Amino acid sequence: MKANAKYLFDEDFSSGEKPTITLVEAERRRADGESQAYRKGFAAGEQQAQAQGAAALGMIADAMARLNGALAAIETRLETEAVHVAVAVAGKLAPELIAREPFAEISALATESFSHLVQAPHVAVHIAADIYETAKAKLDEIAQARGFDGRLVVLSDPAMAPGDCRIEWADGGVARDRAATLAVIDDVVGRYVAARTNTGQ
Repeated sequence: MKANAKYLFDEDFSSGEKPTITLVEAERRRADGESQAYRKGFAAGEQQAQAQGAAALGMIADAMARLNGALAAIETRLETEAVHVAVAVAGKLAPELIAREPFAEISALATESFSHLVQAPHVAVHIAADIYETAKAKLDEIAQARGFDGRLVVLSDPAMAPGDCRIEWADGGVARDRAATLAVIDDVVGRYVAARTNTGQ
């Protein structure tokens, strides 16, 4: 039985001659076709992989930006909460510490002041009424220990809170006022928190 001839679509049949091709040429053409198809497929696959990789990197960058924003907001919130807690704790502890040692802050302020007022002729110290007797004797001791030879007047002020005092001399004065200090701290903390909140948005 005669074998049917395969169609050779790349051949020109218009001449009327029967096309012939060797087995080696057929194998070469097949290998070239496979190689070309492989190269085209590889290039298309590589292009697709690059596009997918770029899309994935874009998604990762977006996710990282959102995460960074979320972390910055959390950091700001924790920082402002920590400041509020610290101020609240200090506000609770200060009155208790002053109640235990009402003269401690007055003593520190007086010691520092009398060191610079050795030549002052007259110094007045205003203190809370409930610690007047104890504080008067201790203030005399501090003034003498610091070499103050002028006239020291200790005045009881019923409007003052325990632990507060005001020291005055001819050309100046200094005060320790816990309420005023807390007001300043509250103002500073409020402005700090507002600034952190605005920058964290």
